[in-house]
Order: sequence, then C-alpha cells, then structure tokens
Amino acid sequence: MGEQGSDGGRKTAGAARRAAAGTGASASAAKEAAPAKKAAARKPAAAKKAAARKTPGAKKTPAAKKAAPAKKTPAAKSSAPLKKAPAPRKQVVAPKKATASVPAAPAKTVAAHPQGESRTALVRRARRINRELAEVYPYAHPELDFENPFQLVVATVLSAQTTDLRVNQTTPALFAKYPTPEDLAAANPEEVEEILRPTGFFRAKTKSVIGLSKALVEQFGGEVPGRLEDLVKLPGVGRKTAFVVLGNAFGRPGITVDTHFQRLVRRWKWTDETDPDKIEAAVGALFPKSDWTDLSHHVIWHGRRICHARKPACGACPIAPLCPAYGEGETDPEKAKKLLKYEKAGQPGQRLKPPQAYLDAGGRAAPPLGAG
Repeated sequence: MGEQGSDGGRKTAGAARRAAAGTGASASAAKEAAPAKKAAARKPAAAKKAAARKTPGAKKTPAAKKAAPAKKTPAAKSSAPLKKAPAPRKQVVAPKKATASVPAAPAKTVAAHPQGESRTALVRRARRINRELAEVYPYAHPELDFENPFQLVVATVLSAQTTDLRVNQTTPALFAKYPTPEDLAAANPEEVEEILRPTGFFRAKTKSVIGLSKALVEQFGGEVPGRLEDLVKLPGVGRKTAFVVLGNAFGRPGITVDTHFQRLVRRWKWTDETDPDKIEAAVGALFPKSDWTDLSHHVIWHGRRICHARKPACGACPIAPLCPAYGEGETDPEKAKKLLKYEKAGQPGQRLKPPQAYLDAGGRAAPPLGAG
C-alpha cells in the first residue's frame, strides 16, 4: 500500500513536473509566439500605413498627373455636355467682327466685301449703288450743251483734257460760226484754233473736229451715224465718245468710261481692270443693257461732286456703307461738306443751258465765258 502510495506520489509528482514543464513550455512557447503575433499584428498595420502612404503619394505621381487631365481627353470633348463648346466660340468671334466695323458704320463693308465677295454679291452691291445714286441725282444728264448729234460729237471731242464747263463756254461761238458739218469742214484751221484755245490742246482738237466734219460730209452725207462701228472711224472719236453720242443723241445704251468712271468703279471694286475697253466690258456685265446710259451719268456725276480724285468727301457720301474705299477721303461730315462741288455745294453746274429738271431740283446754270 505504502509503495503504491509512493509510486503514485512519484507518478503524481512526475505528472506535476511534466505538467509544470508543459506549462513552462507552453509559457515559453507563448512567449515566443507573442512576438510573432505582434509582428503579424504589425504587418497589417504596416501594410495599411504603406497603403495609406501610397494612396496620397499616388496623386502626386506622374501617372496620377496624367490621369487628372483625362477629363479633357478627346473622348471627354466628344461628350454631350461639351458639344456646345463651338457655339460659344462662334458667339465670341462674331461680336469681334461686329465691333471692328461698328466705330465707322460705312467702314464695315470696307474689309469684308472685295476680298470674299461672290459674283452674286458683287452684282447686288453694284446695282444697289446705282439705285442709291439715282435717288441722289434724279436729274443726272449729259453735262455738255448740245442741240443735235453733230454738236454733241464735236463737244465730246473737245472735252478731252478739260472740263465740260469750259467746253460749254467755248462751243457757242464755234457753232454760231460753223453750225453744220459742211461749214466746219470748210473752215480756216487758224480761225478754229483761236476759238478753241480756251479748251487746251487746241491745235490737235482743231484738226480732229475739222477732220470728223469732212468725214461726215464725205462718208455719211453730213449726218452723224448711229452705229458704234461707224462712229469710231471718225477722227478723234473713240469708244467713249461714241457711247456718249449713242446714248444721249440716239437713245442707244452705252457705257461712258471717262476718268471719273474709271476711278470710281475701281474704288468700288467692281473691277480691277485699268484698260477702258476692259472696264466697259466688266461693268457692263454687272447691269442690264437698259441701265448703261443712266449708270454712266450717275457715276460721273458722283465723281465730279462728291467722290473726287484727290480728296473724296467720304463723310458726305450717300453710298458710304456700300463703298470698300470708305476712309480714303475726309470722313468728318462737316469738313466733307466743304469739299462738295456744283449744286451739292450751292454752286452753278457745268451747263449754260441745263435741262429744266435740273433747274427744278435746285441746280444753277453755269455762267458764259468771260462772265467772271
């Protein structure tokens, strides 16, 4: 019984030792495991911190910077909300064009018309200018005094390199002495030269008027022909003179391309041609034939009264909004008024015997030669 108790005690003590050893081992294992657990616990924390560090850092990386503008990629531009972007751009551009032309209303056509103007737009603008001038000069007429085709053809030849006024002051004495082609054809050149001296180039002009008078007598029975091809055969008669005669003595349409006409149609950008025949063709193509004669009067009258060669009266011009050359002359309205000529300035016109319509409109007859 005692041995059993001692063995049992031993066993019990051994078990206790083993248990204690096991407990110690477990404790030591636990102690060893604790740092591992702490390390394991630290790893997620460290991972979280690393992730946290990487997340804000990623915003500053180049990749992130490239990602940020991704909102402005072409795909984004093609998105529905941004499709309206072109409309505001057009609205921004249009006011700029408008404001550029607002300061001087007539100038708004200056830069726009000639460069990108279509053929249709040119025709419309040219015809509108003619209509406007017809309202300004409803009494426009040939500014040479004449009573028949013979007087008109002679007066037109004499008008080269001088004013119609000077011719009108000179021809009364000429036609009083030589009323018919037969009379002038047989005239003494020196006597004719003396009469024509005030017109300038009187020797050449004397030769022309005596020569055309002889041609009329010899070739056309003393009558002025009513055809262009016949008129241009006469000495001193070109297409310009022929169209003056045809349009005003025979009622046949023609364009008179004198210096005023050439200057104005180029200013208005109706044509860039400089040769009179080419100008005639280019301008004639813009208008119906029935308008040609009156068109010539309107343009020439405007060139003599307002749209002068050296200093146009732009500030007093009724067609300034349609003129590409607006601003070449005086734009101040008060100063421009001082540049006006003839009836527009309250002065006499160029004819000694103007039509009644001109006098009814306020025009005044020119004084005779030597009247001061």
